Amino acid sequence: MSTTPKSLFWARTDTAGSEHVVVDDRQGLSAQGTALAVDPIPYTCRYRLTVDANWSVSRLEVETEGAGWARSVRLERSGDGWRVRTAEEGDLDGVLGAAGHPAAGLPGTDEPDRLAEALDVDLSGSPLFNTLPVRRLGLGRAPADLARQVTVAWVLLPGLAVLPADQVYTSLGPGRVRFASGTLTADLDVDPDGYVVRYPGLAERISPR
Repeated sequence: MSTTPKSLFWARTDTAGSEHVVVDDRQGLSAQGTALAVDPIPYTCRYRLTVDANWSVSRLEVETEGAGWARSVRLERSGDGWRVRTAEEGDLDGVLGAAGHPAAGLPGTDEPDRLAEALDVDLSGSPLFNTLPVRRLGLGRAPADLARQVTVAWVLLPGLAVLPADQVYTSLGPGRVRFASGTLTADLDVDPDGYVVRYPGLAERISPR
């Protein structure tokens, strides 16, 4: 476990893009990150994440913006479930349509009760968020072939729609974890603190290794 805050930087390998985040995991996790990508359209994403001492998510705030539009979503978990707040400016769907991409729809969700089982969140395209179930379940150091299914509140970029999603994490021995969701499967390399070093087909960490 880290004894001081650290700075992590990933280069995307599936598209032009990157992610930089400063994390403090001395008690739970506090993280502030910025992600850039050009797919499906160029956008900037900024997020703030708070995770409690049991590594269950307390709050996630995400802002995205591009040419002619901006959106935000805030998710907070308490004893009575998730609260979701959103805001938007401009016309993201119009920008997507002009570029030949499907509409993103509205940010957030009209049915927060569908997120009731989620203890984790997942921000699409971000390798940081795989750390949450890995650390919460102790999978980075677990014996091989230990599989655990989790439900996450999945935040889609750049539109910030929020959906429940089932994911399976399987320990492959120290430093290796298999991630599966739907038809997607990826064997992740993680460091001793559970942060992704390499996510095949998505991102590779540049600093620190």
